[in-house]
Amino acid sequence: MKMTLGTGAATNSLDEIELARTIIVCGANPTEGHPVTGARIKQAARKGANLIIVDPRKIELCEFATLHLQLHAGTNVVLFNAIGAAILDEGLVDEEFIRTRLTEFAEYRDFIREFLPEKIEHICGVPAAKIREAARLYATAKPSLSVHGLGMTEHIQGTEGIMALVNLALLTGNIGKPGSGINP
Repeated sequence: MKMTLGTGAATNSLDEIELARTIIVCGANPTEGHPVTGARIKQAARKGANLIIVDPRKIELCEFATLHLQLHAGTNVVLFNAIGAAILDEGLVDEEFIRTRLTEFAEYRDFIREFLPEKIEHICGVPAAKIREAARLYATAKPSLSVHGLGMTEHIQGTEGIMALVNLALLTGNIGKPGSGINP
């Protein structure tokens, strides 16, 4: 996060979980590791927030999830890049946010095309249709936020995984607004 956003801290308060319409939980089991945060996420899902779990394990929050992207271990970066590719492919980007706040977007767009869900579903083990559904929810049912844990940061590709999550927030304008952001 420090490399992409200038700080390694959460971009928004966990109090804003209740404002989110879509929540991605990746590499974390908040109901066990952070029960207060887990309870907030569970409550948000019960009140209608879309909940996307990205984890090879079936965790308690899967019971409340709209989608469980049960990827193969070690394929986080590929999956998040595929979500980004789907967002671009389907024209779900926040054009104004990109135009006014991002640099090097053309290079990212060219790079991410190689990760279309149909090209990589066999690598991460998540069907392309589910990847695209996650992309649509995250990009359109806003505000969207992500919560990640040690399953992301302690991974050999932890830095790249978090950068891929940040890229999703930047593509869709889900950062710097209430109920959005990246939250370790």
